[in-house]
Amino acid sequence: MRILALDIGGTSIKAAAWEEGMLSEIREYDTLAGEGGTFVLNRAGDILERMGSCDAIGISTAGQIDSARGLVSYANENIPGYTGIEIGPVLQKRFLVPVVVENDVNAAAIGEGACGAARRYDSYLCLTYGTGVGGAIVMNGELYTGFCGAAGEVGSMMIHGTESPLMDERKGYYEEYASTKALVASVKHIDPAIQNGREVFAAKERPEIGKIVEEWIWEISHGLVTLIHIFNPQCIVLGGGVMNQDYVVERVEKVTKSRVMPLFRNVDFRRAHLGNAAGIWGIIHLTLKRLELE
Repeated sequence: MRILALDIGGTSIKAAAWEEGMLSEIREYDTLAGEGGTFVLNRAGDILERMGSCDAIGISTAGQIDSARGLVSYANENIPGYTGIEIGPVLQKRFLVPVVVENDVNAAAIGEGACGAARRYDSYLCLTYGTGVGGAIVMNGELYTGFCGAAGEVGSMMIHGTESPLMDERKGYYEEYASTKALVASVKHIDPAIQNGREVFAAKERPEIGKIVEEWIWEISHGLVTLIHIFNPQCIVLGGGVMNQDYVVERVEKVTKSRVMPLFRNVDFRRAHLGNAAGIWGIIHLTLKRLELE
């Protein structure tokens, strides 16, 4: 069995081949997302073609995904015109093999469960903190995708409701306060020279910046407290580059556990292990599972 896997993001497309439990032909390409959704799909097809023959294809991708039909239900303008793109049907017609398509955060969560931070758990949540906040829900070993396949949009939780009087405004939503982008924006008000999360934490011993970091950690905790009380997971997996800081994961765990009801405090907090490979491993696992069912 040989599976070709792509992880399509707004910046890069990661590619790998899987055979007999091993990854090979690991490559990364610029997405060139500004050229639009149709271009990106054709680019993905050309990358797959260069990788040679296969028995199946797995695609992990940004956007809300209808995995049953293999299409993008909704995507923001990071990839213009991506909404409605029929990834599965187009690639299946081109390569004449089964094609499995899943949202990238969902795929990453399955990857962490198969061979990463969540491999000992049946029920866990996976959250990634970056430009926004992405989420995935795994219950009893299965992705929970909701009625229309879009469950897990944790970045759109309302955590400061009084700040969003109109539903078309983003103010009040979780990712506007808990994302790495939000942290950096807050710090730049004090020091405009700081450009990213790494630089924030290099400067966190400065009292004024340390205060902002602590406030940001509490914002992360606001959302996690709600999610833990709703889903009662065994584990929370925290991903995104900023979570490579041991301090962040440890402090988020301490703050959050101090705020949940006692019965819920046995939840484990784990930092994501697979990094950029999580989506590839996850979509391979999902593709293998789909093939077993057919």
